[in-house]
Amino acid sequence: MITTIKNATIVNDGQVFNADIVIENEIIADIVPEGAHCTSDTCFNASGCIIMPGIIDTHVHFREPGMTDKADIASESAAAAAGGVTSYFEMPNTKPQTVTPEALEEKFMLAQNKSIVNYSFFFGATSGNINDISKLDRRRVCGVKVFMGSSTGNMLVDNKNVLYEIFSSSTLPIVTHCEDTRIISENARRIRELYGNEADVSLHPVIRSEEACFKSTELAIELARETGAQLHVAHISTAKELELFDALSNKITAEACLPHLIFSEEDYATKKALIKCNPAIKSKADREALRKGLTNGKIRTVATDHAPHQLKDKAGGALQAASGMPFVQFSLISMLSLSDKGILPVTRIAELMAHNPARLFNVENRGFIKRGYFADLAIVRKSDKWTLDKSGILSKCKWSPLEGEAFDWRVERTYCNGKCVYDCKTGVNAELKGKEITFCR
Repeated sequence: MITTIKNATIVNDGQVFNADIVIENEIIADIVPEGAHCTSDTCFNASGCIIMPGIIDTHVHFREPGMTDKADIASESAAAAAGGVTSYFEMPNTKPQTVTPEALEEKFMLAQNKSIVNYSFFFGATSGNINDISKLDRRRVCGVKVFMGSSTGNMLVDNKNVLYEIFSSSTLPIVTHCEDTRIISENARRIRELYGNEADVSLHPVIRSEEACFKSTELAIELARETGAQLHVAHISTAKELELFDALSNKITAEACLPHLIFSEEDYATKKALIKCNPAIKSKADREALRKGLTNGKIRTVATDHAPHQLKDKAGGALQAASGMPFVQFSLISMLSLSDKGILPVTRIAELMAHNPARLFNVENRGFIKRGYFADLAIVRKSDKWTLDKSGILSKCKWSPLEGEAFDWRVERTYCNGKCVYDCKTGVNAELKGKEITFCR
C-alpha cells in the first residue's frame, strides 16, 4: 500500500519546507519535491496544512487497569489520535501499580489489544523492587518513574539512601515527580487549621509550594550527579527550579507540562478545581519563566500529564478535590496557540514534543519526518475560530479545563504507522491499533 501526502508544508528538524511525503506500508519511503506525479494507491492533498512529526507524549495516566471509571487505554488513545499524538509513555500509578514485571507485562498486553496509537510504559520504583529495575528490558521499557513526593503506598520513595540505590541501579532514564512530602504535609496541616477541610482551591499552590518543589528537584539532581544516572524531572512548575538546569546538558533535563504553560494561579478563580494538579499551578511569573524555558533550552520536552477524573471527583477545594486533568487531545493545538502569541516558533514545538522525546529516550525510528522512519504524522490546519465544548471531547471523563476556550487550529488528520487513525471529518478509526515502541539502547 502506497500513500502520498501532497502539497505539504513540513515542519521538521528546525526547518519549514514544502514537499510531498510518500508512505509505503508503515514507513516514510520518500520525501519528494512538491507536485511530483502521484502514482500511489491513495493521495491526500494537504494544501494549506502544516505536517509535523506525530507527537510523543512522554507523560500520561490512562488509568487502566483498575480505574477505568475515569479512563481506559481505548478511550484515551482515541483522544490522543484526535490530538495528533501518535505515541505515549504511560505512568505506573494504576491499580495494581506497575511495580512488578507481571504488572508491566499486563499493561503491554492491554495496549496491544486496545491502543489506537503507539505505546510504552514506565516501571514504578519502590524500596522493594530495586533488583527488578536492574533487569528491565532496555529495548521495551521507556524508563523508571520515581515518586519522590505526591504519592501513596509503596511508590512514595523519599529516603535518600533508597533513592541513591534506585538511581545507581537504573540503566534506563529516570523520570521523577519532585515534591517534598514533609513540607507538603506541614503546609496542609497549617491550612487545615486555618481554613478547615473546605479550604479554597486557590490555596493549593500554598500547600504544594515552591519550596516543596525546589527542595525535591535539588535532591534529584544531586543524586543524578553522584550516580551518573540519566534524569528527566517531570512537570517543572517554578522559575526557581529552572535555575538548577543547564541548557546544554543531555544527562539532567526538565519537562514542562501544558497546564503549567497555559494557566496561572489567577485562573483558580474561574476554573476552580478543574485545574488542580500536582505539582500545583503557580504564579504568572512562574508561568512566564516556563514559557521562556521553551526557547532558552532549560525545558527539554513538553508533555501533558494527562490524568482524567470523573467530574464528581473534582468537587471540593485544595484539600479534597482530586488532582489531575485531561489534556492529551488538545496539547498540540494549545502549543500552536502559544506559537501564534509569539512565545515560540512552530519548529520549536516539533523539537519539544517529538524530536527531543525521541532523542532523550532513544526512541527507534520515530519522532522525525525522515526516510526509513515510521510514518507518524500530525497534520494541522489553521481554520476559522472555534470554541471547545463537551461534544468535541473524546476522553472518557467528557470534560476539559479548556471548555469555552477559542482556537484557530484543528488537527486535520493523524497518521500512525502509515495509516490514518484520525480524520476530522470521520473521526477516529478504532479498528486500527498502534505498536509497542522500541528503543535504541
